[in-house]
Amino acid sequence: MGERLLELSDVSVVFGRRRGASAIRAVDRVSLDVGAGEIVGLVGESGSGKSTLARLIVGINELAEGEMRFDGMPLPVSGRSAQLRRRIQMVFQDPFSSLNPRMSVYQHLAELLRVHELVPRHQLRPHCEELLEMVHLPVGLLDARPRSMSGGQRQRFAIARALALEPDLLVADEACSALDVSVQAGIIALFAELRRELGLAILFIAHDLAVVRHVCDRLAVMYMGQIVERGTIESVFADPRHPYTRGLLQAIPRISVAPLSATSAMRGEPPSITRLPSGCRFRSRCPLAVELCEQQQPQLIGVNGDGDGDGDAGHLAACHFARTHDQLKL
Repeated sequence: MGERLLELSDVSVVFGRRRGASAIRAVDRVSLDVGAGEIVGLVGESGSGKSTLARLIVGINELAEGEMRFDGMPLPVSGRSAQLRRRIQMVFQDPFSSLNPRMSVYQHLAELLRVHELVPRHQLRPHCEELLEMVHLPVGLLDARPRSMSGGQRQRFAIARALALEPDLLVADEACSALDVSVQAGIIALFAELRRELGLAILFIAHDLAVVRHVCDRLAVMYMGQIVERGTIESVFADPRHPYTRGLLQAIPRISVAPLSATSAMRGEPPSITRLPSGCRFRSRCPLAVELCEQQQPQLIGVNGDGDGDGDAGHLAACHFARTHDQLKL
């Protein structure tokens, strides 16, 4: 991993406090980092807090607790300079909702370039053509409107629009989940190419572990607002140590008729974020849950005794049985 570009230390996002309602901790003391030129995957079911965290990073949600740093400097939520806003860009799941249906692809891109004064007026169209070529779209689409494009084309256009501002970090929030599998593969390959060609750092958010396996360097697994496991792609896929991670892995379609083991199958649905269980938040669905899990919330620890969750190295899991390998066999 290169030098740390983005660093999140015990960050929390809390909703409901200003209206007098019960506070909801949608993101609860999350620590995560992304190195320069690195792709980090963030996975979890819907409602786990992934998108809330993404919107915090780009400055949409407010920071309740913790610290954010970017390129070694404090990262404010509001009052960011134009340069800092350009350096962190987001690609949403549904780009169509953020596009003006009356504007062409060229008008969308040219407006960004003019507002941020990145390209002289006489070079706008050639530069827009380069942006489309960068994401493997035909330059003839410059005069097209979003409604005439396929879902995959619109997503590539959304990536081109983010690249127009020359970011260092791209936050891709479920950028592939609304696409067909064959189209997904092309978008994933594009992210890998952009990292390779531009040195772009990417936080790649998804709910499907299969999507992140071939594009990410490291992986963080999120459940009910907290990181429950993180490590390199190789270590997490080869030896997952949190039962939730194992359940997500078992959900990946495969050509096999082997039954699920008793220690890998998740039970039921996630609890309400407003009524979280005591102790471990996963215990109501966990096949390994014991009395200790009800009484004490597990912390991220090195699964091989190589850390306590404060460092970025090693394989970490927030489970009382994280170091008990035999109990976690599939």
